[in-house]
Amino acid sequence: MISARNSARVLAALAVVAGSEAFVPYSLVNRLARTSTTGWKAATIDDIAVTNAKDLTTWECDEEAQCVEVPACDDETCRTSLDVRIHGQWYDLTGWRKAHPAGDHWIDWYDGRDATEVMDAFHSEKGRAMYKRLPKSKETVLPALEAMATPDSATQIAFRKLRQDLEDEGFWERDLGHELRLIGIWGGLVVGAALMVQSVPLLSTFLLGLSMTAAGWLGHDYIHGVDDFANRLRNFAALAAGLLPTWWSDKHNKHHALTNEMGVDEDIATDPFLYQWPPAPENDSPLRKIQHYIFYIPFSFLFALWRFDSLKVAIESVEKKRPNAKEELYSLLIHYFVLFNVFPVNVWVPAVFMSGLVSALIVTPTHQSEELFEDYQPDWVTAQFESTRNAVTTNPFSEWLWGGMQYQLEHHLFPSMPRSKYPLLRERLQKFAKDNNIPGGYRETGEFEILKMNWQLYKRVAEADAVPGAPPTKGRPGQMAAIASTNTPGAALRKAVTGARP
Repeated sequence: MISARNSARVLAALAVVAGSEAFVPYSLVNRLARTSTTGWKAATIDDIAVTNAKDLTTWECDEEAQCVEVPACDDETCRTSLDVRIHGQWYDLTGWRKAHPAGDHWIDWYDGRDATEVMDAFHSEKGRAMYKRLPKSKETVLPALEAMATPDSATQIAFRKLRQDLEDEGFWERDLGHELRLIGIWGGLVVGAALMVQSVPLLSTFLLGLSMTAAGWLGHDYIHGVDDFANRLRNFAALAAGLLPTWWSDKHNKHHALTNEMGVDEDIATDPFLYQWPPAPENDSPLRKIQHYIFYIPFSFLFALWRFDSLKVAIESVEKKRPNAKEELYSLLIHYFVLFNVFPVNVWVPAVFMSGLVSALIVTPTHQSEELFEDYQPDWVTAQFESTRNAVTTNPFSEWLWGGMQYQLEHHLFPSMPRSKYPLLRERLQKFAKDNNIPGGYRETGEFEILKMNWQLYKRVAEADAVPGAPPTKGRPGQMAAIASTNTPGAALRKAVTGARP
């Protein structure tokens, strides 16, 4: 809910805009005064107003962020505006929404919000230069936008300087020798597994399972990466692990942007098999009471489910003509052709479940035992510190097996940075957390203790009673496409005032 103080600020700004050329009737302001929402985006008010609607304009953009002004209204509807703040500047992304290569759902979520850290984290230098060509938000609605949006925190501003310093120091330059060694280890595991198929099938399964986990970590790094080497190897995850890059980006980047946000982050939507907090009675399951005893079973299905989702999204992506859809589908087909023809069912099936178990044991404890958020977190930097814990490995094998995920905080703050650079950031992030008084500071725990913490969480939740009114894990329709239909300030305003579709 918006506080009384913020409500007054927003309404005052709306009143100013209402008297301007934005054509907003005072009846709209009065109606807003009676409306309770989780957030308002004043920038939509010019497009939903009915006065002189035919005079309103919006934008159409292509994939190079070249935009032209077009009428906002036709005979039946008016297109609402979509305004996002990046590095202190408001941009009208109405026309860029459909041209955005990663999909419109990302932009929708930041309607009326700041997206600076997410923009910097996921995009290449080219992408970060392109947004500057997009249309600026209309000056008449800037007061209302600023009145609504949460100001940048001192932590966010300090983080932007830290990121720039790291870029200037070359932290995004990839160590090709390191990459070739990791790829060589993966290749050795695959060859070893193939050679052991007939003589020692159990060992073949073990080696193949390790190779799948290693391929997942390598593919994960390359899909996140923004350098030329990573771009050339973007399909590595599909070829080596059967995981589709487009599916991975849709799911995993949402986890990065909205870490541990209940009902949005799919990585904590693991019910009815595993719960991270006591659910409401209507969302409960008998399995919750024994989840700390059976957790390894759903863990083992992780890779199998990811593979199934990858195949499903691959077909959908081709039908929707998404970028690189055919190339990714062909990569998946090559992967399964090799898998089915080199390895018998009694080897590759258990290898998939073994890899799922190993991967789940690594990815789950670094977030699930930390803070969970019921609401949107405008300070993305602080939220990453509060929702993430690193694992301290004890031996070279563990250091390799964790695949960079032991440096989970470094990865979440700088997902496009090559993982070989993460160990170099530890002391700097510890100092950053101290200098900015981040609650909990830089969190790290031994690799076995962090697993114990995660098990203890499952046990506590299993023993707790259901809580009426507890937030659901799937609090947004469809979950996978959650962002497209949620309570962004713009969506809340449209629903409250007009019931219009975005």
